[in-house]
Amino acid sequence: MKKILLTIGILTLPFLAQSQVVKYKAVFTINFIRYIGWNEAAKEGDFVIGIVKNKEIFDWLKSLSKGKKFGFQNIVIKEFKSPSEVTYCQVLYIPSNINLSKNISTIIDNLGKNNTLVVTEKEGATKFGSIINFVIKDNKLKFEIHKANAQKSGLQISSKLETMASAINL
Repeated sequence: MKKILLTIGILTLPFLAQSQVVKYKAVFTINFIRYIGWNEAAKEGDFVIGIVKNKEIFDWLKSLSKGKKFGFQNIVIKEFKSPSEVTYCQVLYIPSNINLSKNISTIIDNLGKNNTLVVTEKEGATKFGSIINFVIKDNKLKFEIHKANAQKSGLQISSKLETMASAINL
């Protein structure tokens, strides 16, 4: 019986660790908004964080943002079932299960020229317009920032956020 419980425990460990990584990504994403210079239009109405096709991140963000505000704005979490459903939001989280090379033009067209912080979790995502990209380095969750992509989107990254990043692409 002990061997069975130990085996089950060992087999579920990677899932628990992955769940923790998802939780940390959600926590970071909520906290990123404080370190971004937003334009005036982004400060009107609700502050919307969109997630493309990832229920686990959606659930964590929904839980973490419940009853919270960003300045005077209510934080609203919106789930998009596919890249073609994406509409304007101040933050858009694109998980690794979305093929960026195939879908980025649809996503960018749907976002328009609005100031959206695009957060991803796939190696090389900054080449496709991501501003903040989560990476795993040395078994640790880290993130990289692409300043030129932020500038193209009309966003300013604070120097405090830059000091926390593992890499800054200019």
